[in-house]
Order: sequence, then structure tokens, then C-alpha cells
Amino acid sequence: MGVDSGLPDFRGNQGFWNAYPALGSEGIQFEDVASPLTFYRRPRLAWGFYGHRLALYRSTVPHAGFDILRRWGDAMPNGSFIYTSNVDGQFQKAGFDPQRIVECHGSIHRMQCLEPCSGETWPADRFIPQVDEVRCELLNSRLPQCCHCAGMARPNILMFGDMHWSPQRTRLQRGRLREWLTKTRRPVVVEMGAGTAIPSVRLFSQAMVQEYGARLIRINPREANELPRGAVGLSSGALEALMTIDRKVANACAR
Repeated sequence: MGVDSGLPDFRGNQGFWNAYPALGSEGIQFEDVASPLTFYRRPRLAWGFYGHRLALYRSTVPHAGFDILRRWGDAMPNGSFIYTSNVDGQFQKAGFDPQRIVECHGSIHRMQCLEPCSGETWPADRFIPQVDEVRCELLNSRLPQCCHCAGMARPNILMFGDMHWSPQRTRLQRGRLREWLTKTRRPVVVEMGAGTAIPSVRLFSQAMVQEYGARLIRINPREANELPRGAVGLSSGALEALMTIDRKVANACAR
């Protein structure tokens, strides 16, 4: 979903290293830097990576596909709900109701204690990262600190090998989703870019089909296959597919 807004595609080492050449020159894979261990071993590298991403997501404008989705949802009797593994906050930025979003891997726009000293999270609004992009290192004189114990802070993102992610905020989001589902009939899942390497969203889509009889539209340029019965697969990027569906629906309604 984010690629059509100009955000980098981290699928495969080559795509990741194209976005972060400094990490490619050291042979550091996405799974290596997106790990709590890196915050202990090389904190300025870890915060260089996440600080750069935070600044990038803050400056990115969501593409027109977000508006199409929001318009579809607004036309439904019970509206819509977003379930995303993206940590970029683009759905909130595009005007979706924050109370109707589940960020199953957390959000880069919130922080937590690295240890953690508590399960609390807080907004990252005051952190303005200055990053040496050539070396992928944070230049700020002070690393982000926990607002409770003054130890090192980290993004509230579920990382690889992560035993200390604080999930309370996501749990509250899931609770609101469960409540919404009790009032929703005949749901349709529009799944975009959910691959099989990290299948969080695919597992959610499958659960929706099995438990709620949802109809599934799977949009994926590489993996639009393995469809449940009655589902539709489109081998396409998110924006192209959403615009095509929207145009065809408008034409059908005009007849």
C-alpha cells in the first residue's frame, strides 16, 4: 500500500539495500537491523534506520487509493475498519478514524522503553531525528529516552526476535475491532500487498473468511494466489487495482 505513495519496498535484501545502501555495504539484512538487539549493540545505527523511516513517513502524502477506500467504507451501513501490518501511520494521515484501525505490528509514531520498565507507550512527536544517510546513523546528541526511567527508548514496533514489545495499545485496537464485528453483517475484506513471508494480514483475512463468512479481494503484484473459495485475486499494485475497481463499480451503477 505504501509503495504507491513513494515509500521503499523492503521485500528481499536487494530492495532493502537499495533503500539503505549503508546497510547493504555491510551486508546487514532487514531482519538484523529491525531487531531489539541492534538497539543494544549499535543504538545509533538502529535509531538511524528508524529515525530516517520516521521522518520519511511524516513527510509522505498518502496516495489516492486511500481516498477510494475511505469513500467505500463511508458508504457502508457500519462503515469500515482497517487492519494493517504497516507501521507508517498513513491510514490516520489519510483521514481514517483512529478508533477504527488495528496496527498489528505497532506504530513508528509511538515509543516505548527498551527494557521495558513498563508497558506504557507515548507519542514520538517531540523526537526530530537528524540522520547521516550515508552511514545510516543518528546524529542527535541524545538518543531518545524513556519518559519514565530515562533509559533508552525504542519504537513501539514488533520487531524480529522481539520479547519486549509493549502490545497494550494494539490489544485495545483489537478489542474495538471485535466489538465492531458484532455489529457488522456480510463483511468484505480488501487485502492489499499482504504476502506470505510475514503472513500477519493474510492470517487475519483467512480468519475473517472462516469465522464471519467474509468475501475476500486479494490485491498483490506477486502473490495474488492461494485464494479461498469465492475470493478474487488481482495481480496488481494497490493504487492501480483500487482505481480499476472504483471505475468499474461507477460504470455499473451508472447503467
